[in-house]
Formats: sequence, C-alpha cells, structure tokens
Amino acid sequence: MRTVHYLTVDVFTRTRFAGNPLAVIPDARGLGDAEMQRIAAEFNYSESTFVLPPEHPANTARVRIFTPTSELPFAGHPNVGTGFVLGRQGELFGRTVPETMRFEEQAGLVEVVALRESGEVVGARIAAPRHLEVAHTLDLETIAACASLDPGDLLASDGPPVMASVGLPFALAEVASLEALGRAHRNDAAFEIADRRYPAFGDRFALFLFHRLSDTHLRARMFAPLSKTPEDPATGSAAAALAARILSLRPERDVAARLVIDQGVEMGRPSQIVLDIQKVAGVAQPIQVSGHCVAVMTGTLLI
Repeated sequence: MRTVHYLTVDVFTRTRFAGNPLAVIPDARGLGDAEMQRIAAEFNYSESTFVLPPEHPANTARVRIFTPTSELPFAGHPNVGTGFVLGRQGELFGRTVPETMRFEEQAGLVEVVALRESGEVVGARIAAPRHLEVAHTLDLETIAACASLDPGDLLASDGPPVMASVGLPFALAEVASLEALGRAHRNDAAFEIADRRYPAFGDRFALFLFHRLSDTHLRARMFAPLSKTPEDPATGSAAAALAARILSLRPERDVAARLVIDQGVEMGRPSQIVLDIQKVAGVAQPIQVSGHCVAVMTGTLLI
C-alpha cells in the first residue's frame, strides 16, 4: 500500500466553505491515468489536479486536471487553486517555486502568478492558454430549454448565444433579469439534445448563463450535468471565455478593463472571479483570471 499526500482548497473566495472546492495532489509521481481518475471520482469535486515534473525544464510543472469522469485540457479554478498551493509550498521537485509559474497542460502552457498580501500567498492569477474560439451560434429555444426558461428570458442584444472557448468550451447566454437567472434550473434531457445539436470541441455541452449587473459587474451560473457537474459554484474557464467574447465585441483598438463575475450565490457557495481584458493596437491579449483561495483540508490517500 502506498500513501499520497493531498490538500483541498476553496477557490475564488476569501471565506472557507465558500467558492469552488478543489483537491490538489502536489506530487503525483507514480500515479497512473486510471488511479488519477479513481482519485478524482473519490473526491467527487468538479475537478482535482495532479502535479508532475515538467517535460521541459524551463517550466514549473505538468498539471493534469480530472473531473469525476474524465480528464480536461484546461480549467480555471484548478489552475488558480494549484498555483495557490504551490506558491504557499515554496518548493517543488527540489526546485524553488518561481513567482511566475508555467504549467504544462493539454491545452498549452498556462502562466500562473501567486497573489500576495503582506507577503503571504492568498490566491493566484492565470493567463488563459488560448485565444477566443467560437464554434457555434446557438438558438434561443435550445438554450432556454436547457435552463428551464422561456426564450423571452434570454437576451440577444450582442447577438445570439455562442459556443466559445479559450481552452475549454462553453455555451454562453445572457439572461434578461436577475430573477430569471435565479429560477433557472437544468433540464438534463434538453442538455442531451443540445449536446447532439452543438458538438462542444469533443467535450460535453455545458451552459454558462450570465446577467449584467453593470458594464463591469456580472452574475453567473454554470450547468454541466453531462460532465457530472449539476451546477458549478465558480467556473474560471467559462468566465474567461465570456471575457474574451466581450472583448471581441469591443470596437476600440485599445482596451484595458476589469470585469468581476459573482457565481455560486444560488448554491450557497458565493464566489468572485476577477478578469482583466486588454486589447493593444487591435490585438486581443490573453485573458487574465484571478481570485483568492482558502486552505481547507490536508491528509493522506491510501493507494
């Protein structure tokens, strides 16, 4: 029998037992694919991460991200949470953890910077690994059915909903009112139909609903029942895709703005995701996603 050390953290929050929980295995050497998948299923969080030595010595680590059912090429809160854990740890595989970490992932290299307050690591900021990709324009009726809403509850002021990605795909749809966002609930049968109608870059159909509280402050909910996540309290990869979509619709050649997205409120796990968007001479820069984290548990797995 082997033992494997783990930590859990709550991501995109300053408050323990809020935000999005994440399990981190800071030294996954010796674990095979099937073992990682079983461990992720045992934790049953939306994601768990497994840290391995990098393939290229210039990088900090190779990070693998698993849901309870499959591996992901990229996700937001796992990178923020893993950056927080490694930044606090200070050393990894015999090397000092740098202030700017570089994680090797299926979607590409992810840059991660530890956030500090009074010298203490309190969170992390990541750069999305890819520029915006839009695969589908989505019909309002399909989206409304997935969320058990009426098509009239959705807005198309910036065009119809789209399937967008900066590393992981999501259907993005704007909701007309905070009241409608609050009464949204998933319809699993409708998700199966949407998944067949709108293939999601090889992933399963997931829906990110948002409502604009102001030009820079939004409220969101994310449903991914086909990936065994009935609802997610904080989804950095979806928030980054939305921020990239918003940036793409800005007509200015130079943009520098900060967006704040509240999520998880309806679940009783309030979260806050901060996104920095920038366009320089008409060229969109990688979306920056940041948030605070809180350590929750540490322990040993018996393998």
